[in-house]
Amino acid sequence: MVCSWDFSLPRGLFFILLLQVSMWGSDSFLVIGPSEPIVAMLGGDTVLPCSVSPAMNLETMELWWFRSKPSEPVYVYRDGVEQPGEQMVDFKGRAELLKDYINEGKVAVRIHNLRVSDNGMYKCFFKKGSYYEEASLELKVIGLGSGPHTFMVGPEDEGIRLKCTGKGWFPQPEVQWKDARGEKIPSLSEDETQDDDGLFQIEASVIVRDSSQSEVSCSMKNPFFGQEQVETIFIPEQQERKKLSKAQKEKEEEMNAKVSFEKELARRKELYQQDWRKAEIYADWRKEQFKAMAVTLDPNTAHRNLSLSENGKSFTENVPPNGDTPALQDQGASEDILNVLGQECPSAGRHYWEVEVKAKTDDGSGTKWALGVCSKTAWRKGWFVESPEKKFWVVMYKEGKVSVPASHKESLSLRQLPRRIGVFLDWDAKQVSFYNMIDGSHIHSFTGIPIHEPLYPYFSLRGAGTSLTICLDSDHTETRPDSSSKPLVTHSNRCDLSVPQEALSLLPP
Repeated sequence: MVCSWDFSLPRGLFFILLLQVSMWGSDSFLVIGPSEPIVAMLGGDTVLPCSVSPAMNLETMELWWFRSKPSEPVYVYRDGVEQPGEQMVDFKGRAELLKDYINEGKVAVRIHNLRVSDNGMYKCFFKKGSYYEEASLELKVIGLGSGPHTFMVGPEDEGIRLKCTGKGWFPQPEVQWKDARGEKIPSLSEDETQDDDGLFQIEASVIVRDSSQSEVSCSMKNPFFGQEQVETIFIPEQQERKKLSKAQKEKEEEMNAKVSFEKELARRKELYQQDWRKAEIYADWRKEQFKAMAVTLDPNTAHRNLSLSENGKSFTENVPPNGDTPALQDQGASEDILNVLGQECPSAGRHYWEVEVKAKTDDGSGTKWALGVCSKTAWRKGWFVESPEKKFWVVMYKEGKVSVPASHKESLSLRQLPRRIGVFLDWDAKQVSFYNMIDGSHIHSFTGIPIHEPLYPYFSLRGAGTSLTICLDSDHTETRPDSSSKPLVTHSNRCDLSVPQEALSLLPP
């Protein structure tokens, strides 16, 4: 009879047992990691544990935790101490070794303040002498963001568009719409973006066309953790939907009108800039072609009966000690013209400045003033004529009328009395223009000025309680249409125009 061995164990299991027996007789070992992914919250701490079999003291071993390859070490332990010089920058100060059971073959690395970038695969690598083994671990970092925030966008495609937003999620959450019965409603669209920290921002939309739907919920759920956040929105009844639809339509019409207005304004401005010298409108656009000049009054040129402010930007007529207002007389009488010049004397280019008139009465009665430019050699003592023939290019005000001096005084037809006047001096074109800076309208222009000597800003004034003030660069006046019955509301806090009134009047209603 022939005797033979009877192997009742499966062949594969037999070789595993044989391998273990050979290991127990040497320095060989197995490295064991968690069999399931490790789930941890964003911003919190987590532990990556590994152990060896058979159990043995690991203090003299070389222990590594790294990402996908050894060149990305999370933590390195060698010769019984940590090796921070070999650690990735991202983990410096955030990773530590837990070695309470190191002599039993159990160790772990704790990572603090988890980031989105920490999510993914890791390996623990243990080496003893020339023998080494490793095990893989998976870390799932979860961020439960804010939201969902659900709101109505407005009527659309015979229904109501709803939008659901959320931010600060990781990984990307699952978005689900449901009706009041809990039945799922497919999203019309879903858009997601990631911020610099890798967190997801979600925006989902749906259109509810069923008028019987009174409420709809939007939920966002983390696909790994399973935690869900829900918000419910109540949809108005049919009548309310009609009101909402009407309001939405009116809003769209208003927006379309605004866009059309801005396009028309841009078109007009482009045409204006092509030949702005010929266009006697749009004072604020004209300013873009000129350089603002900071005019300061010259006290050495001021009449003795004028009182100048300390900053040299404003002046008034001196009031007699008894407080009486001196009566105005015709220029034919021997009455001094109280005048002063600006210190600045431009000799080339285009310049502008603005002057504000503040009268004691609304209609300016009892007041006379003039402003513009004059030649350096113009006669300004006693009584004189402020006219181009005498080297004065000014606009004048007296007895409720604005006029320009000429061989016969010419009154100007203006739609309102100017309270703030812009003076535009174009040296190269030999032209001085005047604009009402409140409504942007053109007052008058002098052309073909024989410029053979310096021109200075010129001002004259008669009338107690009235002042002329040169606007500072920081001043501004806003002009905008108002919803009331008044055609124009003016806010006098600056010296620029936000939208030219001329443009408003020329555009269709």
